[in-house]
Amino acid sequence: MRLGFLVDLSRCMGCMACAVSCKAENDVPLHSWRLRVKYIDQGEFPEVKRHFVPLRCNHCENAPCERICPVSALHYLPNGIVNVDHNRCIGCASCMMACPYNAIYIDPITNSADKCTYCAHRIEVGMMPACVVACPTHANIFGDLDDPESEISKYLKEHKDVMVRKPELNTKPKHFYVRGSTVALDPLASERPEGYTLFTEVKFLDHIGGH
Repeated sequence: MRLGFLVDLSRCMGCMACAVSCKAENDVPLHSWRLRVKYIDQGEFPEVKRHFVPLRCNHCENAPCERICPVSALHYLPNGIVNVDHNRCIGCASCMMACPYNAIYIDPITNSADKCTYCAHRIEVGMMPACVVACPTHANIFGDLDDPESEISKYLKEHKDVMVRKPELNTKPKHFYVRGSTVALDPLASERPEGYTLFTEVKFLDHIGGH
C-alpha cells in the first residue's frame, strides 16, 4: 500500500474548508499550518484569472526530512505516510530546513516538529483525512496508489496533465495535481515584465481631503 493525494485544481474554489478542518482536527496553532490554500492572480484586467492551490506535505518517497532527522522522529509508516514521532523529536528543526516545500513547523506547545500526516490517526480507524471529508467539490482525492481500482489511480491514469511540485528535486512526491496551470505550482513560471516591480508605478493624490 502506498497512500497518496491528488488535487483536481479545476474543482478547487478556494473556500478554505480543507485548511479550517485540518486546523480543527489536528489542533494546529493559529500562526502555523499543516495545509494552506495559496492563490495566484494571472492576466490583466479584464482578462484575469485566479488560481487556487492547496499545499500540504508531499509525503515524498525520497523525503529529505526523513533522511536528515538525527533521531528518526520523521519516519515512514508501512502505508507510505511520512509520520512524526513527537516523543522522539528534539526540536532541532533540521527537517524544516531540509523540506523544499515549507511543509513543516515547530509546535510552540510541544516544541516538536509537526506537519500534515494525511490524518494518520483517522486512516488507522478506517476514516478519510479531514480535508477530504470537508471539501464541498471533491477536489481532494485520496487513496492507495498501488490499487489500480482506487479513485486516485484511475484519476492518474485518465489525466495526462499530472503535475507535482518541484519535480527537478527528485523527492518523488506522492501528492499530485491535475487540471492546473504551471503558474499555480511554479512561482518562476509567472510572467515578469522587465523592469517591473510592485512600486514601479507609484501614484500620488492631487490633493488631500474632500475639497
